[in-house]
Amino acid sequence: MSELTYDSLMDDGNYLGSERARMENKVILDELERKKKARNLAVPTDDNKVKARLREIGEPITLFGERAADRRDRLIYVLSQINAARGDDHPMEEASSEESEEEGEEFYTEGSLELLQARRNLAEFSLPRAQKRVAQQRIDSKIPLGRIIDIRKKVFAVVKRFSNIGSQIGDERPISQVRFAPNNKILATGSWSGTVKLWNVPACTTIRTLRGHGDRVGGVAWHPQATLTQEEGLVNLVSGAGDMCVNLWSLNSDAPLSVMKGHADRICRVAFHPSGNFVASASFDTTWRLWDVNSSKELLLQEGHSKEVYAVEFQGDGALIASGGLDAVGRVWDLRTGRTAMVLDGHVQGIFGIDFSPNGYQIATGAGDDTIRIWDMRSLKALYTIPAHVSNVSDVRFFRADALPSFKPKGESADVLMNGITEDAGADKSHDVEDDIQEWKYRSGLYLASSGYDGYVKLWSADDWQLLRTLTTDSGKVMSVDMTSDGELLASGTYNRNFQLFAPEDVPV
Repeated sequence: MSELTYDSLMDDGNYLGSERARMENKVILDELERKKKARNLAVPTDDNKVKARLREIGEPITLFGERAADRRDRLIYVLSQINAARGDDHPMEEASSEESEEEGEEFYTEGSLELLQARRNLAEFSLPRAQKRVAQQRIDSKIPLGRIIDIRKKVFAVVKRFSNIGSQIGDERPISQVRFAPNNKILATGSWSGTVKLWNVPACTTIRTLRGHGDRVGGVAWHPQATLTQEEGLVNLVSGAGDMCVNLWSLNSDAPLSVMKGHADRICRVAFHPSGNFVASASFDTTWRLWDVNSSKELLLQEGHSKEVYAVEFQGDGALIASGGLDAVGRVWDLRTGRTAMVLDGHVQGIFGIDFSPNGYQIATGAGDDTIRIWDMRSLKALYTIPAHVSNVSDVRFFRADALPSFKPKGESADVLMNGITEDAGADKSHDVEDDIQEWKYRSGLYLASSGYDGYVKLWSADDWQLLRTLTTDSGKVMSVDMTSDGELLASGTYNRNFQLFAPEDVPV
């Protein structure tokens, strides 16, 4: 299969394949267009007038068990069907001007040429990654059910053995966020004291203290290739703080390489794009912003929340970004077009944590209503609600098996037959390695971790959303949680200035 690129996507005219597929696609598009027009229909809000309008068009004024809101939705559906049958592109006039709700005028702001080029670069980066992810998911879908059950049992058995291996005072004030480096050997902590510290793990010895913020640090994030292929003198880390600055850091200096300013209020979470070329920041000024790492310039100021924006995270492909606000609403944005891809509306308190599943289409949000909600972008609705903690859910993180460890074949010695002839067991060894690689790829996204203001860190299965393990900390509030990509360490940052490390029992770290 040839690699999917931006240019080949534009030139590909055979994606529908057949006449039947084209007809099915037309039906879907017609239905989407009908729903779009239905949203613009002006219908009465008074239930008596809704009944009168239903009677007028020959529909039952009420159905068994139907509520007033359902009745109004039915009227909208019927009117949209009538309009579609008539071929009328204009909505039917309904209700008086006094009752029609005043809708805000939609407006667009012209973007810069740098943003246009960035959107094209984002498309070129994300398309082949999405193609590879879907190809891997097709392979995973062919794994026998028995094999999947064995993998789940093996992975969850390790997860259930996680226990506390140590606690370390991290700063003079609460630890707001913890994040492991891509090589799993360094932990970055952001503190309300305004400092970012780098720690050797699991030894918990300080490597460096990064000083450059004048107020509490709200978020830290690593460059995707930091500690791997990225040079120490280049940008390896980003942080955002209450001084309204986004700082870019190297690993060989205590001073920031660049300070990006533009927000009008404190910055909470920050995130690095999978390409390493862009950074996103969420702020109390009700916006999130996209920054160019190479030029240290602001590319995009995105509004859309009615209150402070607290959390922001990129999808693994690099095509989407999700933001969560204290208005209890999350939004998924398409970075390639700037459009809203999905609205995550269901929490009743502010959203403090958000993360994409490695499968690319599921999102987890943790909020002040003590729940975690799982959203499915395919159905555009909430898939599951987890009553996770008895206080605020401060952070959620899916396990991401990014690094493929080196697997050694099982059994190094050759097999000896009855006649004394030595047989090469290479085929069996190769088969064992293939099984290990298959298992490792499948386990990515198989579980997630959450932290709460009840003092607990919890681990959940990411298929049936059941509790696997509850870990206690030495604090009443856990501010953040993160896991290494090899699955061997878990860290939490707490309000009492400590961070804790957890690892499976009987596993050397």
